[in-house]
Amino acid sequence: MIDQGKAKRQEVKMLNRKVLEISGVSNLESFDSEEFLLETDCGFLTIKGQNLHIKHLSLEQGLVAIEGLVHSLAYLDGQAPEKSKGLFGKLFK
Repeated sequence: MIDQGKAKRQEVKMLNRKVLEISGVSNLESFDSEEFLLETDCGFLTIKGQNLHIKHLSLEQGLVAIEGLVHSLAYLDGQAPEKSKGLFGKLFK
């Protein structure tokens, strides 16, 4: 579990399931119109939806804004191995 004393602050804001703003993002691992995979200060975050696209991206500031219809947000427990398997699985379907 993440030690709250050492963890950086992360904010997730969503407006009407159509605009999503996330802070504390260190890397954009992969994305397409149906799924984004972000590395954040709180772990890997997957965002699923329809017609998703990047509205704003600033990794220097740790900010990402995504537009589209958002279906789900989920933090992944098995960080790096799960991420790689999912990415290659999508590429070689």
